Amino acid sequence: MMIPVVRQQYNQTFSVAKYEALKAALAAETGITPAFRIAETPVFVPAPLKQQLLDAGESIIDLLLQPDFRELTEMAIPKGQHVPKENGRSSFVIIDFAVTRAEDGSLAPQLIELQGFPSLFAFQELLAEQFRQQFDIPAGLSSFPEQMDAAAYKALLQRTILNGHPPEAVVLLEVLPQQQKTLIDFAGTEKMLGIPVICVSALIQEGKKLYYDRDGKKTRIRRIYNRMIFEDLEKYRTELGAAVDFQHELDVEWAPHPNWYYRISKYLLPLIHGPFAPKAWFLHEIPVLPQDLDNYVLKPLFSFAGQGVIIDPTPADINAIKDPENWILQQKVQYAPVIETPTGPAKCEIRMMYCWPDDAPRPILAHSLARLSKGKMIGVAYNADQEWVGGSCCFFE
Repeated sequence: MMIPVVRQQYNQTFSVAKYEALKAALAAETGITPAFRIAETPVFVPAPLKQQLLDAGESIIDLLLQPDFRELTEMAIPKGQHVPKENGRSSFVIIDFAVTRAEDGSLAPQLIELQGFPSLFAFQELLAEQFRQQFDIPAGLSSFPEQMDAAAYKALLQRTILNGHPPEAVVLLEVLPQQQKTLIDFAGTEKMLGIPVICVSALIQEGKKLYYDRDGKKTRIRRIYNRMIFEDLEKYRTELGAAVDFQHELDVEWAPHPNWYYRISKYLLPLIHGPFAPKAWFLHEIPVLPQDLDNYVLKPLFSFAGQGVIIDPTPADINAIKDPENWILQQKVQYAPVIETPTGPAKCEIRMMYCWPDDAPRPILAHSLARLSKGKMIGVAYNADQEWVGGSCCFFE
């Protein structure tokens, strides 16, 4: 188990009433009922595993800081998706690790995926705060992976998202935000930073300038907190109508710029090496397929939220792929059932969430996210009929 004393104490004092109060408080704080399952428990991360997560994250950050990184990842951006005025960094770096067991039985992180795109930065702090309020979380455990408190965290998000602009000049931009499962995070962001949540269909374009309607007044947008997945722009083209063409140059700052969604992505997995990194190859670069394909997973480069992943690929699956340059084959990771719950052990994945303000030399580890599962897939959508699974937060020793 992870921090056995804390885990046993939590399980013994857990009550459904406290859990329901937590969910009710989240809805009251944001005005939104969570659209995904909230796990009954946080993840308590012991110090040795925390250090491994920190070290693995910094090793990946070193790759992002290589002088030739942009050159290495130029082919990551799909044809027709390149957006002008790309800046030199991603405002956010997200790295997902599975919690596994090493050969000696100790806990060890294994890289699953990464992205140059925001995660639930506002919601995760709300969730951690509510776990503290509703449950007896030991004071010696922190929801922040590194030295930080709530005030410093908010200041870091302001630096990264606002970049010195007044809140009314910055918008959180999404495709049909009211329909997104992450709406509760959007509402939390608006409450925390004062920036409005805008659908791409609500943008007003005049030449290179963008505006939005704020209480009946046309207001200039100076910076975009970008939550758009460009696949959604095409998927919902009919509902969106004549949306802005982002392939044309616009006089606006991005946080992060859309190109970084592709540069920092599954595309990097074959380039990352270390004890925390499973072997991975671009499918078109494998001369001979491994004989033990059941020990590998097949992932499309340009998808998200686990879509299109083939967990148990066969030679027939691979032969059927028409664009192997857009797929990777990654060594399968064996998640360890390390979270003891009243309904049986759960596996978990820990997301390390970095902010990279324009004035910072390298990304700053800000927060984390945990996902618990008792099935084959980790994502919260794949465990809807289970208990003690779903989205959660971490408390670090």
